[in-house]
Amino acid sequence: MTLPIRLMHEGAIATLLIDNPPRRNAMSRAMWRAVPGLVAEVIADPAIALLRVAGAGGHFCGGADIAEFGDAYGSPDAIAHSNRLIREAIEAVAACPKPTIATIRGACVGGGVALALACDLRLAADDARFAVTPVRLGLTYSHADTRRLVLAVGANRAKEMLFSARAVAAEEAARIGLVDRLWEGAVFEEEAARYLDGVAATSRPALRGVKAMVDAIAAGAATETPELAALFEDPFAGADFQEGYRAFLEKRPARFTAP
Repeated sequence: MTLPIRLMHEGAIATLLIDNPPRRNAMSRAMWRAVPGLVAEVIADPAIALLRVAGAGGHFCGGADIAEFGDAYGSPDAIAHSNRLIREAIEAVAACPKPTIATIRGACVGGGVALALACDLRLAADDARFAVTPVRLGLTYSHADTRRLVLAVGANRAKEMLFSARAVAAEEAARIGLVDRLWEGAVFEEEAARYLDGVAATSRPALRGVKAMVDAIAAGAATETPELAALFEDPFAGADFQEGYRAFLEKRPARFTAP
């Protein structure tokens, strides 16, 4: 059986495509289950510089598929199993050592917001709208998902979004920090592709180092550890630095080759 979620490759960019348009790209349990393996493929492939997460058609992701809720949450064992599948999928994206970038159109709801927040960056079209709606189901957002929302928008705005479960338009999402770059819908695909290509053209070891450094600081690393010092110092002896500064001196684009 072919699942409506798959990995696509285009040059140095892999796209985790949620392809369930009839249900606004809602995620079934089988789809959540597939995510860690697909992310592992990205990590293992040295040809891939970054992972894009996107939805097919006009929407990003409508969250967990509510049509499955009767079975998925019908017993304590089913609840634990379903929540574990979703948690493992989101954490696999969050733990990817390569940059992860969500490109968002249309609906981004519930678990879809959690998936987008697990990415390093969120690029959105002006038709995107975001809603975190667990209170409407008598539920609370998980600790990990709530923490990422708080880090993105601040505690008070996170509470307001969670209390009201309202739809947040793209322009507001960009203003409060939920979205990192925003473009008009007519040019979104072109502009997002240009942005992704620009990131993918840089040094892959440097990208991984930047991500590790920022993530460590965000997690509370207030002082430099030997590991963080090495992230800064080691690249000076690397092939990409040699190529990078020669390209700068020669006024040409760098051709990075390190995996």
